[in-house]
Amino acid sequence: MGRFYSHSLCRIPAVRAFATQTTLSNIKDCSRITPPYSELLKNLNKVRKHISRPLTLSEKILYSHLHNPDSLSGVHHDNVRGSAYLQLRPQRVAMQDASAQMALLQFMTCGLSQTSVPTSIHCDHLIRASEGAESDLDKSIITNKEVFDFLESASRKYGIEFWRPGSGIIHQVVLENYAAPGMLMLGTDSHTPNAGGLGLLAIGVGGADAVDAMTGTPWELKAPLVLGIKLIGKLNDWVTPKDLILHISGLLTVRGGTGKILEYFGPGVESQSCTGLATVCNMGAEVGGTTSIFPYTQSMRTYLHATGRAPVADAADWAQREAGYLRADEGAEYDEVIEIDLSSIEPTLNGPFTPDLATPLSVFGDFVREQGWKDEISAALIGSCTNSSYEDMTRVADLVKQADAAGLKIKVPFLCTPGSEQIRATMERDGITKILEDAGAVVLANACGPCIGQMNFLASPTTVTALAYSGKLSFNPLLDNLQTPDGRPFKFQPPVGVTLPSDGFTPGVAAYYPTLNPKPQSDVEIVIAPNSARLEVLQPFLSHFGPFNPRGLELPSMTVLMRVRGKCTTDHISAAAMNDEGGEMNVAFDYDHAPNEPFKDSIPNVAERFKLRGTTWALVVDQNYGEGSAREHAALQPRFYGCGIIVARSFARIHETNLKKQGILPLWFVNETDYNRIDAGDRIETNGLADLLKGTGSDTIMLQINKRNGDILNIATKHTMSPDQLKWLYAGSALNHIRTLQEN
Repeated sequence: MGRFYSHSLCRIPAVRAFATQTTLSNIKDCSRITPPYSELLKNLNKVRKHISRPLTLSEKILYSHLHNPDSLSGVHHDNVRGSAYLQLRPQRVAMQDASAQMALLQFMTCGLSQTSVPTSIHCDHLIRASEGAESDLDKSIITNKEVFDFLESASRKYGIEFWRPGSGIIHQVVLENYAAPGMLMLGTDSHTPNAGGLGLLAIGVGGADAVDAMTGTPWELKAPLVLGIKLIGKLNDWVTPKDLILHISGLLTVRGGTGKILEYFGPGVESQSCTGLATVCNMGAEVGGTTSIFPYTQSMRTYLHATGRAPVADAADWAQREAGYLRADEGAEYDEVIEIDLSSIEPTLNGPFTPDLATPLSVFGDFVREQGWKDEISAALIGSCTNSSYEDMTRVADLVKQADAAGLKIKVPFLCTPGSEQIRATMERDGITKILEDAGAVVLANACGPCIGQMNFLASPTTVTALAYSGKLSFNPLLDNLQTPDGRPFKFQPPVGVTLPSDGFTPGVAAYYPTLNPKPQSDVEIVIAPNSARLEVLQPFLSHFGPFNPRGLELPSMTVLMRVRGKCTTDHISAAAMNDEGGEMNVAFDYDHAPNEPFKDSIPNVAERFKLRGTTWALVVDQNYGEGSAREHAALQPRFYGCGIIVARSFARIHETNLKKQGILPLWFVNETDYNRIDAGDRIETNGLADLLKGTGSDTIMLQINKRNGDILNIATKHTMSPDQLKWLYAGSALNHIRTLQEN
């Protein structure tokens, strides 16, 4: 019944830690990745003149990256978190190949010759897992040639580091090469917070937000609340950092981190490996958190040395010694605190269908029986952006060796994804790959592969591996025995892994790596095939406001396309959303259809009809609308077809921002039960938006609902638009506004 996946994490119970010495030969050029600590500390000192209370680590990093450190002057220190809009200067941008396409197409419209901050592109999402590393990679390069050619040519033109297909998963590559304590970086992927395992704020955004940083435009973020998670105790055998974050996901749910940074602290932090901390930060995205972060630890210092970044470690040591920059101030207060005793955590499995359905392994068998599922597994997958470190792989290899010695065989397809070319090459050199392949594992390309869009069970790599030998969902390796071929009982011993390779990392195939610190080549022509079905130079969206709009600074009268029911991720939006009126997927009603058009049609088809008629339209949606991936196509497509507003019970953070960037107004119901009072075909008119655009409005925008039966309703909504975001709305998109500023 169940496919198992270790989708996003890393672990460490009984772990042997080897010191990896830094030699002159493996020290990287760190000039573009070392944060400007002196400048950041000066900025922070200016902020402290306005905010006198002790600061959390998250606040220190955010405030030190303010575009104008004096912008908090006059703001009461209690009115910053959760209220103030911060204009920030990120230091780096990282983009994966699927989202980089739209980000670059938007950047191209800005007329700049190079990016304003160091930027990298990572080809990892477009490699489909099927047969194995070499075959899958070759197929991807052929089928995605036009995309890779576009990304590579744009990278050369604008001075972007281009990591070729096969180089690795964006988040593992960033951790190994770019992440630095105390940095603020943006990434066009929801799991960007993975880098928080190295003590920085790494925030997942849409492409338009990335363009802000790439153009040197201050990037705006509503100051998040800070959720403190205090860790005490120590993880037991079999329990990994993955189990910790699976447990936390169950506590917080997919909405519990919305508008918050998850900041970890306490004595339990110190015993975790750097890659283990990254695992926890990575999956913080599943609870809707803005990002997650750990204080600077010895394990981070060791990891920086092991990956050739000793100069970064030395500079971070100085910043912490000089001003305590990389840890929270003594006495810092959090908006909420959760204390977790690591010794109380047990192996946990989350899912299916939602990452916050957490079930301890000890009762998972009962859960399977209660659900009436077949007690079997169809496939076991280890690796991904959160569980593909060297430590992960050595712990899995330890279990495989135990099973092999007992004569046991894996009972289901067993797939393994190395996180990067560096991890793959080091695994091969150290014999780990041979151990896995001899047991029947298929080693996939260094890419996202099977991870994308999975709705299976999530567990640690070691739990997944043990279950692969059982073939049953109900198997508990801590308690249950397997039978060897000669009839003897066999029980796994707790897995032992290696935090870092004793002989250091080996880089692997050099051809996958980018040219470091490339200079922009202005004469390069960006490659977009004229007949491409995947790429097209963008045309700016028209503003909703102008002479053609009889309502002036209010949005045009809008027809409701549909009312969306329940979970609607960025994967669901458009063709997989559930219509609350009738309960059908990808069905919308067209009350103004022509005689030759059906009343019921697919959502994209009805939206396209509205566009052809010149009808601006609206959506009514449920809780946490737009959760999941950062993909901004989920905002671009509705805008392209003419969407003006989306009214929600609640939004996921990244998607709400993506809507704002594209010129769609996201509104929240003041009374969530009003969701049921608006139907497809109703007409909506805003009242109060004009005052807001003039700078005299309030947080409330009234909606007049003109029902199909002639009734009129007035419904209160609230907005989260900042003054700058209102300028995006008025201009038609954030890019339109940026272009206007540059032209002036």
